[in-house]
Amino acid sequence: MNVLAIDAGNSRIKWGFADDGGWVRRAWLSTTDAGAMAAEIGDLPAPAHIVISNVAGDGVRGALSGALASLRAAPLWVRGRDQQCGVRSGYADPAQLGSDRWAGLIAAWKSYGCACVVVNAGTTMTVDALSAEGVFLGGVIVPGLELMRNALARGTAQLKLAPGEFCYFPDNTADAIMSGAINALTGAIERMHAYMGQTGQGVPKVLLSGGTAAVLQPRLNVRSELVDNLVLDGLLEIVRDGG
Repeated sequence: MNVLAIDAGNSRIKWGFADDGGWVRRAWLSTTDAGAMAAEIGDLPAPAHIVISNVAGDGVRGALSGALASLRAAPLWVRGRDQQCGVRSGYADPAQLGSDRWAGLIAAWKSYGCACVVVNAGTTMTVDALSAEGVFLGGVIVPGLELMRNALARGTAQLKLAPGEFCYFPDNTADAIMSGAINALTGAIERMHAYMGQTGQGVPKVLLSGGTAAVLQPRLNVRSELVDNLVLDGLLEIVRDGG
């Protein structure tokens, strides 16, 4: 079964092509280049299934639809549901949950089957709590690393955007901004980890995915695991489960 899985985010479109043996190829392109998706997969066999998570808006959906129109398989556009692939949603309105978050939760449950803090660190960072029973308890959304840094540059007169590094005691403005953003992001993850323990969920695994996950991991005070392309893994599981 050939599957084309697409994770369209605000900055990047990550995609993967899988067969019965697993992933054959995984790559990405800029979200602004969504119309080039057909060229990206031009040398691959025609997929029997196409599954897409899109949180980048209607324009990107239209561009992807146009790019894939010549393929026989009709895309499955994933959305949050009350229950799927063994995961139950505790969201007040399950349909409002981002499709990327839902796919990430499904991948975490499929791969680990235990309580997890599921983090997707991209343009925004989501930190979601998954119980040991496979229930999505809820989660938070915060600006991602570059969004935080850019907001300070745009919203202040003297905090200009410049390359910076993380350090414990920053002694210049660029390092102060970078270190502050990293501390804020890792703090959100650590607090969710603590909340799960405080509410009887045990000690959860912390799963990090997304473009800045590797930057955050060394600064966390809890054990964590980098998981590449968690959303794509969840999309593949949705197809295998019958959509």
